[in-house]
Amino acid sequence: MKKIFLITLFSISLFGNETVIAFAQDNMGNDFRRNQVLEAKAESEKSGIKFLYSDAKGKTALLFYQIDKFIEQKVDFLIVGTNDAYALVPVIEKAQREGIEVIIVDRGVKTEKYRTFLKSDNVEIGKIGARYIAENLKGGTVLLLEGLPTADVTHDRTRGFLVEMFKYPNFKVIRRFGNYLRRDSIVVMEELLRSGVEVDAIYSESDSMLSGVRSAYSRFGKDVSDVITVGTDYTSEARENIRKGTQTASIKFPLAGKESIEVILKILKGDEVSKEIIIPTKLVTKENVENIEPVF
Repeated sequence: MKKIFLITLFSISLFGNETVIAFAQDNMGNDFRRNQVLEAKAESEKSGIKFLYSDAKGKTALLFYQIDKFIEQKVDFLIVGTNDAYALVPVIEKAQREGIEVIIVDRGVKTEKYRTFLKSDNVEIGKIGARYIAENLKGGTVLLLEGLPTADVTHDRTRGFLVEMFKYPNFKVIRRFGNYLRRDSIVVMEELLRSGVEVDAIYSESDSMLSGVRSAYSRFGKDVSDVITVGTDYTSEARENIRKGTQTASIKFPLAGKESIEVILKILKGDEVSKEIIIPTKLVTKENVENIEPVF
């Protein structure tokens, strides 16, 4: 009898009848990922919905644990920003089995057991970066600064970039991982500069990493404006550097925090939502920088 009572108690949400959204985020040390959570939080609070979040600090095991704790708390909706397409599959599938609506944001997972996946066309983003460089250079050496090796976003952007760039035989591509972090890209770029590697263009899979590139160039007394630099995300920092000429372009990649909450509100109203929602992207250069608002 005691055992039955305990099981029944565990099945009750800790929040009573209150609707609760939880955002399990990979790493809020990443500017983009932090602002993704903050945008979702602000949008949730507008609607009077309780919003929780966690920061795994880039540690997959911690992210797994934090998602599991949200499942134990019986939250109603779980937004996941993952760092690994495979490692979190068991706990995401567990959330769905427990009746929690799972929203995957921007980085995918290798399961179909979620409600909605909000993303942009990351293969196309890579292609846009490659085309822009090829159209503005006759040839040369291009640094492809990649994000997290375990993230599907990285694989897609890299694939799109390489497929497009290989159409132009006058270019040589070198590849390095910056893990979507400013500090890691500083280390990578300083190593290249120290070893005497000269590049004519850089495509960075995030603007945070391109910020690190600028820091490295500055420390070595080099002018980054001599290099074509294309980032991704289109942050306020990127906008200012495009204005100044110390960044050539950025490909706008929406945070999708606001859109995640909009999807949840539709679900609460009983509206149909697509399994996959594609959010449009846009190339930003000096020509249109004043007309396009940064993602944060």
